[in-house]
Amino acid sequence: MLKKIVLGILAIFIIGGGTLFAINGKDNYDATKYSANATNGLNIGSHVSFVLPDQFDKSHKVDNNAKILIFSFAKATGHTIKGFLTKQPKDYLPTRDAFFIADISPMPTIIRNTFALPDLKKSPFSVLLIYDENIAKKIKNDKEADKITIATLKDGVITSIKYISTEKELETILN
Repeated sequence: MLKKIVLGILAIFIIGGGTLFAINGKDNYDATKYSANATNGLNIGSHVSFVLPDQFDKSHKVDNNAKILIFSFAKATGHTIKGFLTKQPKDYLPTRDAFFIADISPMPTIIRNTFALPDLKKSPFSVLLIYDENIAKKIKNDKEADKITIATLKDGVITSIKYISTEKELETILN
């Protein structure tokens, strides 16, 4: 009797896991629609422009009008930025010509589709997403990947780069 119960539970997990994978395991990202250009990576003097999707798959263009780019290349920094932005007015980023850009390229598709994107869709602000590891490699500073990267721009050219770790530092820079 116990053996049948255990086998039944195991079968439910296998069928459930297979169904979950079939539903959320497909990658819908279309790399031909998006790009990131940084003439010299994320460094002072580099000219940058991006076309990236947000969590709702809406395309956003980061061009010469952008003044601040807030990058997260790690889960912890993404949570720090999200925690800060959640406490701000809904128009906080647009009124500052600022963009929050998160690198989700290392995340397995099923994890991204099952957990990360549904969580991001609850946010009252846009999060531009880097799905493509080739785009991330162009701009990511591996030595500072565990910190929040803030790039200040003028006419599409980076005028300063700061690496920070806390909400307080983020608030100081953005206000």
